[in-house]
Amino acid sequence: MNAMAATANVPTLTPDLLTGTEWGAAQIRELYHLAADIKARPERYRSVLAGRFLAMIFEKPSLRTRVTFEVGVASMGGGAVFLDHTQSRLGERESVRDVAKNLDRWVQGIVARVFEQKVLDELAENASIPVINALSDGFHPCQALTDFFTLEERFGSLRGVKVAYVGDGNNVCHSLLSIGARVGAQVRVATPAGYEPHAEVVTEARRAARETRGRIEILRAPEEAVAGAQAVYTDVWASMGQENEVAERAAFFAPYQVNERLLAQADPHAVFMHCLPAHRGSEVAAGVIDGPQSIVFDQSENRLHVQKAILLTLLG
Repeated sequence: MNAMAATANVPTLTPDLLTGTEWGAAQIRELYHLAADIKARPERYRSVLAGRFLAMIFEKPSLRTRVTFEVGVASMGGGAVFLDHTQSRLGERESVRDVAKNLDRWVQGIVARVFEQKVLDELAENASIPVINALSDGFHPCQALTDFFTLEERFGSLRGVKVAYVGDGNNVCHSLLSIGARVGAQVRVATPAGYEPHAEVVTEARRAARETRGRIEILRAPEEAVAGAQAVYTDVWASMGQENEVAERAAFFAPYQVNERLLAQADPHAVFMHCLPAHRGSEVAAGVIDGPQSIVFDQSENRLHVQKAILLTLLG
């Protein structure tokens, strides 16, 4: 199978993936078709990115994101250059603008895992090549795209699927709202007071949900969010960069732990989801994340396939 044949059905999307709101329902649907084919027939895609190179800028540590992007581009014939910025943030030694303009001359795409969303925006403003958000303080689109792809594998359709997110209204929560609205899901978020997702993200998600007949609910009680849900999702209570808030947050979030009692209020066939890494005994009980309803490692595996589809779409 030659590269032209393998890429014949690659969707045409906007040049960057900064928040996930760039892509509409039809484009996500096409992306999922491509990811499913890549997963089922990886041999068809072994050389589709031959001669294409990816710069990977990481201000934060990573396991899943780094490995899946590096393996993903290599498995399609391309290459990756890892730029470690975990000791000094992007822009400290050289301006973000100059970094972007240099990389623009050498590689065909940039994957950036950064503390601040504005750094991604500045990279995109100064580079003509695609910029992909591999996690920021605002969004984690690759994770949410993968999560709903995984749910579609499990339930067959995303239309009306009920997803309950319990915990901090953080970057993962934002992306679940944005992508969930675009695939027609019903996303319920339960957070303590003061830790809700950003109002502008909720407003935008509700606008998108009106077009797909999805539904977005922001709640306070975890039991209300989880009742009858087909997927129950949580994340760490303190993200990277919030280490000094761990003790304070633990007190606020203790009633939001996903344990066997809470999960029992979901649909009998519900699955448990977590983007990982997880803290057993904090945001999730060990019996839940290690139990039969957990699909956390299915999510991890699918990061590879969905990100390969993203790379092929934007770099191919």
